[in-house]
Amino acid sequence: MKIWMIGVCAVLNVCAGMAPAESATKPAAPSGIGSAMSYECDDACLVPGAPLPPGKYAVVAPVGKQTIPRIAQAPRLDTLAGKTIAVVGGSFMARVTHPEIKRLILQNYPTAKVILLDEIGSAGSYPGPGVIRQAKDDFQKKLKALGVQAVISGNGGCGLCTPKETGSSIAAEYVGIPAVTIAAPNFVKQVYSTAVNNGVPAPRAATYPGAFAAHTREELIQNTREVLWPQIVAALTKPITEAEIAARRKAGVEDPKDRVFVGTVDGVNRFFIEQRWSDGLPIIPPTVERVAEFLKYTDQPWDQVVAVLPIAYRKTLVWHVAVNGVMAGCPPEFMPLLIAYTKTLANGNYRRTLASTHAWTPFCWVNGPVARQLGIDSQQGQINEPRNAVLGRFISLAMMNLGGYYIKQDRMGSFGYLMPWCLAEDEQACLKIGWKPHHVQQGFDLNQSTLTGASALLWGNNLTPATSNPEKIMQLMAWDAVEKGQFATGSGPRLTPRTMLITEYVARDLARGYPTKEKLEQALIATARRPVYERAFANYWASAGSAFDPTRYTVEQHARKITRDEGGELTAPPPWFPKVQGLEKIQTIPVMKPGTTAILLTGDADRNKVQIMPGGNNVTIEIKLPANWDALLAKLGYRPLKEFFLK
Repeated sequence: MKIWMIGVCAVLNVCAGMAPAESATKPAAPSGIGSAMSYECDDACLVPGAPLPPGKYAVVAPVGKQTIPRIAQAPRLDTLAGKTIAVVGGSFMARVTHPEIKRLILQNYPTAKVILLDEIGSAGSYPGPGVIRQAKDDFQKKLKALGVQAVISGNGGCGLCTPKETGSSIAAEYVGIPAVTIAAPNFVKQVYSTAVNNGVPAPRAATYPGAFAAHTREELIQNTREVLWPQIVAALTKPITEAEIAARRKAGVEDPKDRVFVGTVDGVNRFFIEQRWSDGLPIIPPTVERVAEFLKYTDQPWDQVVAVLPIAYRKTLVWHVAVNGVMAGCPPEFMPLLIAYTKTLANGNYRRTLASTHAWTPFCWVNGPVARQLGIDSQQGQINEPRNAVLGRFISLAMMNLGGYYIKQDRMGSFGYLMPWCLAEDEQACLKIGWKPHHVQQGFDLNQSTLTGASALLWGNNLTPATSNPEKIMQLMAWDAVEKGQFATGSGPRLTPRTMLITEYVARDLARGYPTKEKLEQALIATARRPVYERAFANYWASAGSAFDPTRYTVEQHARKITRDEGGELTAPPPWFPKVQGLEKIQTIPVMKPGTTAILLTGDADRNKVQIMPGGNNVTIEIKLPANWDALLAKLGYRPLKEFFLK
């Protein structure tokens, strides 16, 4: 018999919005990772402790149970006639599509009443359990006060705005009001997954045919009339069926230790890809025995909850962390680092950008003696060293299996994402030049061990200072920071978090003028200023959401607004600007602020390199080691932790 599913795990498609796979009932055709015949097994193989045929592995699932209960959705409307309908959301050309939707409603249903965004507002991203968000509460109160009977929200066209616009639909469904979210084709799955993860059994979406901002006003109106309008009416009036709910449903494994599949290495890999439990690269089969090895390296019980992780709100146990560590190819003694990274995913400030179309790639770095003890590299080529690379692979799997992020569903990078990476700070070099390591800056002791989760919009493109003058190096870094904002032209948020990697001898030269990282950051903040008109031009013509209307609002007007709202001041031009008579002072704005820049001394000491990576916020977590850590590691041939302490 071909084994695909077991007992209570009749549906193992745990990603939101994904219908039960065809492989749940019959073998799929070969796809390059072994044929279906390579993982045949008798039902008896699935019994815990049952002997296995040679070459077969019994594996467990890497995902926790989704925790948010499903609501009972209100019936859809019988008609839109006579109904009060809110058309909300302000993303991606909504200033064109939404008035046209209002016109279509009133043309086809003259007795209806339409309320637009400026009258009622919107809910924003729907908050997770225990999180209070005033915008959501205010929106729901207004829905009730104004007697709204249906909500149309949009337009979802990026990885961050789609959950925001879906949030209004979720908020409406929670108070018994039918809703539909408008989204571009590649963002409809994100609408579904966002709503299902927040307890809506059968969210409705209307698909716009293409990229909103790439269409002319005429195309937007035509597509609203001919493509969106019929979908909107159907979404608000067509009854919800059990088949529709089933198609959106996710189910988890009742017992984390259940065998969910038995087969060869090829079979396990193919099965995990089909369940979207793998990123497509080969995995190590997560058997109970392998997972048990990881559990030796933590004092936390196997069934202790590490976190309930958005965006899927899965209950992640210590067990699930270990399963994904096995799959990634980590050595078992990395378990404390894996738990620490999992905790970073629970931090909303760090996690917020990871679905963006601009492709923030998550990464981490390690500080403290455990990095040196375990051989986490901080030198040339560090992210490609095997012990660093497997931590990056764990991040990739943790994003999917622990957090619920899936490419083309919740991670919406337009061109995809880099593989995550891991590095370490060279703390001995820090102490040599008088700079504090990053974790000491965060309030930890020098010989505590920490892991910091961060994200970056790019990798590579180094700065190579050709001077030992600390002020000139700082000025070059400030220029690089100005050039590397969020989004290619710096059209996004101007005060961008950044991670700066500096090699040892460049840091030594900088330290002659800036004896602490804090002094260097202060100088960078004062120097890294951008001309207002540059910022206004980028933000006007390359805004992430709706474009401005040049007939009503010009770039010059926007420059005045930028000056007023973003700290514009009359200053000397940046040092990299030419000296021009009559332009001794120009309007500039800052692009950095205190506390948002991580400065790490790391990398190839024999090269004069600086790498500045704009991205998202970072969070630092202490790595908790078990009480018998040294005894455990001695059996593996490691030296005691104290031998890696620094003074």
